[in-house]
Amino acid sequence: MTAPTHEDRGARSNLSAGAQRRMRLAGFVRKEILQVLRDPSSISIAFVLPLILLFLFGYGISLDARHVPIALVVENPTPDTASFAASFGQSPYFAPHILRDRHSADEALRDGEVAGIVVLRADFSRRLWDTDGAPIQVIVDGTDANTARIITGYVDGAWHVWLTQLGAERGTDITPPVVGVPRVWFNPAVRSQDFLVPGLIAIIMTLIGGLLTALVVAREWERGTMEALMVTPLSASEFLLGKLIPYFLLGMGGMALSVAMAIGLFDVPFVGSFAVLFGAAALFLLAALGMGLLISTVSKNQFVAGQIAIITTFLPAFILSGFIFDVASMPRTVQIVTLLIPARYFVAVLQTVFLAGNVWSVIVPNCLALALMAAFFLGNTRRLTHKRLE
Repeated sequence: MTAPTHEDRGARSNLSAGAQRRMRLAGFVRKEILQVLRDPSSISIAFVLPLILLFLFGYGISLDARHVPIALVVENPTPDTASFAASFGQSPYFAPHILRDRHSADEALRDGEVAGIVVLRADFSRRLWDTDGAPIQVIVDGTDANTARIITGYVDGAWHVWLTQLGAERGTDITPPVVGVPRVWFNPAVRSQDFLVPGLIAIIMTLIGGLLTALVVAREWERGTMEALMVTPLSASEFLLGKLIPYFLLGMGGMALSVAMAIGLFDVPFVGSFAVLFGAAALFLLAALGMGLLISTVSKNQFVAGQIAIITTFLPAFILSGFIFDVASMPRTVQIVTLLIPARYFVAVLQTVFLAGNVWSVIVPNCLALALMAAFFLGNTRRLTHKRLE
């Protein structure tokens, strides 16, 4: 390595201060990019982790109730009860077990073998043609209240559909006096994956942004390289930008991969604009990176920084963002706490852009909140970053 000549020094001195800052920043960003490429953990978090989480949540978690084991008690078998039982067997929502007495069904429900009981009384066929109809009894396991409500709704729907079909076959009007015609907006297939997968992208981006950058400054302190950086001409702002830019590019790459999997693999409909989606993603990623850098600046130990990042970024994003649990159903105090979670605003934008389109009354306020949070975290990180060793 040769020492710089007088001509090199002269050419460098002729550069403006702005050009010198750009050269320093470009060199530092290049150094950080090379360090990221040599670090398999960063690549894994940015690209492998999204694959794992999307597979686990996309295929492993479903809020839909399908093939629910149901005890179907037929006290007096007739062609009508056989027809109704067959309609249950053909439904993707039920896995019926035909029983002849209530006692066996009660035991199966207590033992957890079935999630509900549907009782067709002995006079089912006779009362079917009466003006009052043939009531059926539905008993569900209320341990899981959400599943119990879903099962009740499914049974009610199956009962009305069967009545309508039976009346059409026999030319007799036995339909209920009031028939509800449901109309579902934005997710007509009523698939929980269409709701969960867009929200999961926010969780993935939180991990990429918060966890990766929570380690970068702490790593410099642990490896003893911070002293070397302190004696360089880099300013504090250039130092933070150099740390921010590579991980921003890495995070946007993970975002693109997640969106491609959501649309291509899980068939989640995409109604809105990609420009709006990635613009909101950029704002959220800046907020997440700012949180991670702030944690890394305050804590000079990688292990401590990683633990703080998980507790303050991932867990709140998972529980309080509306990804799974509806924010409006939470206690008022908890709803106020969710206002401090950046993922809450990004989940709202994701689900809106994917399923409803560019609804500006939702997108604009949430993007403004993300921009304010990004400015807050990055501004405080800059305020706490100094070129001194204490």
